[in-house]
Amino acid sequence: MEDLKIKNVNLEKSENLERHRTEGFSSSKSLVVRRGAPLRISVQLEGRAFNPKTDSMRIKVMLGRLYVVMPVTFSKKVCSSHWKAYVDPESRDLQNLSIFISTPASASVGYYTFQLYVFTPGRKKTCAFSKFILLCNPWCREDAVYIPFEDQREEYIQNDSGLLFIGTSMNIVSRPWSFDQFEPGVLETCLNLLQVSPQHQKSRRKDYLNRNNPIYISRVVSAMINSEDDRGVLKGKWKGDYKDGVNPSLWTGSGDILTQWAESGYNPVKYGQCWVFAAVMCTVMRVLGIPCRPITNFNSAHDTNANLVIEEYYSETGQKLNHSKDSIWNFHVWVECWMTRRDLGSGMDGWQILDPTPQERSEGVFCCGPAPVKAIKDRRIDLFFDIPFVYAEVNADVHSIIVSEGRVVSYCKDTERVGSVICTKAVGFPRHQNITGDYKCIKSPTLSSRSSTVSEDSTLSRGSSRGVLVFLILDKAPVVGEPVHFTVKVINKEKVAKRMKVHLNAQAKEYNNSPSDTFWESHGVIQLAPMDVKVIHQQILPAQYENVVGDDLINLAVVLDDLASHDRVLASEEFNIASPQLTIQIADEDSIVANKEQAAIVTFTNPFSHPVSGVLTVAGAGLIQGKVHFRMLPLPPGKSVKQRITFIPNKVGTKMLQASLSLSNINSTIRGFKMVSVSRA
Repeated sequence: MEDLKIKNVNLEKSENLERHRTEGFSSSKSLVVRRGAPLRISVQLEGRAFNPKTDSMRIKVMLGRLYVVMPVTFSKKVCSSHWKAYVDPESRDLQNLSIFISTPASASVGYYTFQLYVFTPGRKKTCAFSKFILLCNPWCREDAVYIPFEDQREEYIQNDSGLLFIGTSMNIVSRPWSFDQFEPGVLETCLNLLQVSPQHQKSRRKDYLNRNNPIYISRVVSAMINSEDDRGVLKGKWKGDYKDGVNPSLWTGSGDILTQWAESGYNPVKYGQCWVFAAVMCTVMRVLGIPCRPITNFNSAHDTNANLVIEEYYSETGQKLNHSKDSIWNFHVWVECWMTRRDLGSGMDGWQILDPTPQERSEGVFCCGPAPVKAIKDRRIDLFFDIPFVYAEVNADVHSIIVSEGRVVSYCKDTERVGSVICTKAVGFPRHQNITGDYKCIKSPTLSSRSSTVSEDSTLSRGSSRGVLVFLILDKAPVVGEPVHFTVKVINKEKVAKRMKVHLNAQAKEYNNSPSDTFWESHGVIQLAPMDVKVIHQQILPAQYENVVGDDLINLAVVLDDLASHDRVLASEEFNIASPQLTIQIADEDSIVANKEQAAIVTFTNPFSHPVSGVLTVAGAGLIQGKVHFRMLPLPPGKSVKQRITFIPNKVGTKMLQASLSLSNINSTIRGFKMVSVSRA
């Protein structure tokens, strides 16, 4: 009988990429497929046709040293929990076979190799080798990461750009970010992240077996994004200079960070802060096939002693003091990943909180989660993982304390400030979506809530009178180049006249630190008749804040001191000053096609009271290779400058073109973005 040999094995890459919705990874040298769905290979035989009565085929699939051997059958019956290989029932040519390999919906993520063996009478065998990458599959109902809506799969898996939200709850700032999951080399780096992890280094077999579980994968990735316990991606830094690395505010996408980490031999990239950690984790999870989105919690508590109380101290003239180990970050960014939680029983499936920013150890390692969002709302602090820590981040009370000569002279409590707004990018739209109600029960707003930090209900006394109320109200969201207008409203609730000192104090602060020294203050005295109401209008001029604030925020406080009783009352507000946006215009934006040069105009108008200069950087995954830089000469106040750029899109779909202007004489970066729809040529 004539010998039967394997002449060629074709992985049918374009067909499988489309079938598995992995077309974005077409630049990868390996075939990329998703678990729980069959992949098709074509096998060309030579010598003679395959005879099902006398010949047989087997496929051996290997992940590291783990392997499974399966016969190639002529039956299409598949089981979602087992590996299966079968000949396409439509195949009539037994010399050119079409074979499907069906992967379990719970198969482990990673690089696979497979061998195809053909056995003939006399037990002669011939074999061929090939490789593929297997990812999670949110399109497969049996997969633990299945998410049932196509628009959400598009947003949380396929979207390679998005928005991060920073600033304050009253003035939310959209920050464009390029997740870059389909950029060359990013897929391989994300898979290598699993290989570099301590879990893999300690026991490859155990790691490979556990990689079937998104809970396990997400904890490994959460720990590996920061470099505190391992050869993780990013080194965090929150104060001082960044001369030996990159200022976290200058990153515009994950691709540069992951590429630098891989090319350095997996040495940590300097530097990251919360939004950078979260955005890079979002990239890794989307690459691995786990739906993921960045989340911003405004006024995020770090409760070091777990008593659900954050204490803030002020001087008797309204200067905020650094006296507490507890802290509130004006915003903090983490991620949510979608998965079922079979380990917790029913009711805890869905979005899970994961936080790669190194704050607290979890089981001895700097990682956080996955903590079910539903468990936070239901206060199920008995469940895994790290629920008490996350619960405090969104639910702690704030005690504001005035101290004088080492003594507490006033005290008030705010139960609304922490976790006041929790948001993420809306599905399919470049704006934020408020999801606070997913985390906590929302109280109906009262007249005084959050228009000031002190209300009648929350102003408690400790040797101080309840007879005077003070409200600090920003007249409108502050904008760079305009005065900050605010109002102090004082109400005398007693039938006694009062004479009071008024101390106003403004300090610049970073989002995650105590404020620096006072840069603006005002002091005066007011007379209050019985049952009187006084309204004081104040402003801070641009020249007074521009050189101090930049990308930072302002802590503004007012302290009233009763000259007769020396009772004191405090109100405070922390706010950001909105920067201008760069505008991007594209000619014929409705007719942009792949592989054809396009032009865009980036415009900046100087809102500052003095000339500014800097460097303009333009980038866009799928639109521009790398980054383009332009130096901007000093631009006088009120004047505009335009920069023309050209780009050649190389990917089809909705892409983000983003621009950032890093100013050299102010600690500030101006940003802008435009969504670009690219069609096939």
